Amino acid sequence: MDSRIESSSLAGTAADTISISNVNLSLGTGAARVHILKDISLRVGRSEAIGLIGPSGSGKSTLLMVMAGLERPDSGEVVVNGTPFNALDEDALARFRGREVGIVFQSFHLIPTMTALENAAVPLELAGNPDAGKRAAEELNSVGLGDRLHHYPTQLSGGEQQRVALARALAPDPAILVADEPTGNLDEATGKQIVDLIFGKHAERGMTLVLVTHDAALAHRCDRVIRLRSGRIDSQSTP
Repeated sequence: MDSRIESSSLAGTAADTISISNVNLSLGTGAARVHILKDISLRVGRSEAIGLIGPSGSGKSTLLMVMAGLERPDSGEVVVNGTPFNALDEDALARFRGREVGIVFQSFHLIPTMTALENAAVPLELAGNPDAGKRAAEELNSVGLGDRLHHYPTQLSGGEQQRVALARALAPDPAILVADEPTGNLDEATGKQIVDLIFGKHAERGMTLVLVTHDAALAHRCDRVIRLRSGRIDSQSTP
C-alpha cells in the first residue's frame, strides 16, 4: 500500500499541506438537517494531487469546501499549511484563504461588470498587493489570454471564462489549488484544455491540487484517488 494512504489515518506532519481529523458536518435545519460528512480523516502531502470522486450527494464537494475554509465543520480539526482553522475567526480565515488557497468552480463565478484583468486582480487587491494589475496580467498571459485582458465575461467563451477563473485562483501564488468540477460546463475538447492547463500549473508550481470530478479517468491523472460514499471515505488508491 502507498505510504501516503497509510498516513491518512495518522497525525498530520510537516509534510502535509492539508490535515483533516475526525471531521463531521451537517447542513440544513430541523427535520431537513442532513449529516453530510461523517468522521472524515485525511492527509494530503505537499505538492500532491488528489482526485475526489463518488456519486452525487457523497460529500465530495462539501469536503473540498471544508479544505478551502468555505465551510466550517461541526466537529473535528482542519489544518492547512500548518494553520488550524479552529484558531481563526471569519476575517482571519478569509485572509488566510486569500493567500493560501486558489479556488476554481464549475460555474466560473466571474464578476460580470469587471474585465478579465479586473476579475483576475480581485484577490490581489483584497490582499492590498500594490502590483495587483501587473500580476493579474501575467497570470492571464500564462493561461493564454494575454490578448483578452479588457474583455468582459459576456465577451468570452466558456473556456476563456474558466481560464480567467484559473488565473484569478493562481494570482496570489497559493499553496493549494482546489477545483470543483472545473470542466462541468465545458465541451469535451475545451474541458481537456482546461484540465491540461490545471495539471501543467500544478507540476510547474508544486502546488497541492484537490480535484472534485465525476470523471474517473480524469481523477486517475492525480497521484491518489479518494472515493467517497454516503459522507465517508470509501476507498483510496494510486493509479
